Amino acid sequence: MNRNEACRVVPLGESAVVVHLGGTVSEDLNREVQALTRSIEANPFPGFVECVPAFTSVTVFYDPFKLDLPLHETGRMDYVQSLLETYMADIQGTPEAEPVVIDIPVCYGGGFGPDIEEVASINNLTTQDVVRIHTAQTYLVYAVGFAPGFPYLGGLDERIAAPRKPSPRLAIPAGSVGIAGTQTGIYPVETPGGWQIIGRTPLPLFRPDQDPPALLRGGKYIRFRQIDTAEYERIKGAQA
Repeated sequence: MNRNEACRVVPLGESAVVVHLGGTVSEDLNREVQALTRSIEANPFPGFVECVPAFTSVTVFYDPFKLDLPLHETGRMDYVQSLLETYMADIQGTPEAEPVVIDIPVCYGGGFGPDIEEVASINNLTTQDVVRIHTAQTYLVYAVGFAPGFPYLGGLDERIAAPRKPSPRLAIPAGSVGIAGTQTGIYPVETPGGWQIIGRTPLPLFRPDQDPPALLRGGKYIRFRQIDTAEYERIKGAQA
């Protein structure tokens, strides 16, 4: 793991800093993001609260009153920055984490994917072409956000890219799989949204009663798998 020369640490208020590891979204840079996150979480410093990894950065939240601040150190921000530089140095040369690929079964089209025909039409494809292309990729979870457990995925084939809907829906069912531009994602909870919905998974992506509550997190990979309605109902019933 090589430290990115464009790395910057920027304060975010008085209880958080953002570690920018670079400016270009890529799997290599996101691996650095995930490695730094794992390093801090595995060996938290006094006062550490949580890490929020994103595409090219990690936001580190801390309690400024619980920092183990040396007597000679006068600036909390400088002290936290020095801690983070130590973490970044520690991930130099560490082996990459073994990729974790999660199977996501999806029932495409029909009532589960009302926009799949529109996505196909935009790209001069058949609906089965859309399914075939969508299930052929392995997608990296770059970040989780927008809604609890919502994965921002990289790797969508541009042949099935489609713009957001001009008017968002007021309610998109949990488990809906959508496309917006060159991204694809899964709605973990019912929420308004403007993505083109092409299918739905019966797997619950967010369960607040479990630890961790989200099925997906940054650094994992997923692969979509087409299922029929009967299998959708069977899996759905097993999750109840």
